Amino acid sequence: MSDNKTQKPNQINIELDENIAQGIYSNLAIINHSQSEFVLDFISVMPGVPKSKVKSRIVLTPQHAKRLLKAIADNVQRFESMHGEIKDYQQSTMPINFGPTGEA
Repeated sequence: MSDNKTQKPNQINIELDENIAQGIYSNLAIINHSQSEFVLDFISVMPGVPKSKVKSRIVLTPQHAKRLLKAIADNVQRFESMHGEIKDYQQSTMPINFGPTGEA
């Protein structure tokens, strides 16, 4: 007598829309913050194209930004333990002329 709609305590039902499931490619992230939020802008910069648009923007509380940082660090560590160290190749500096500077 199990009901497919029964959820365990502290379990959340998350749906993934078909369009979102395809994802958006990004090779540049601009990160800014204020006292109350972190703003992550994801951009796809193409060689020889002087202008790019923000493809996605995520706004997080400082607490969620710190949780995201930890989750990414944990996943990178697990990835590297299975596949070896991820090489961080230095790319040439790209001039960015569309807003405040951030870190990627």
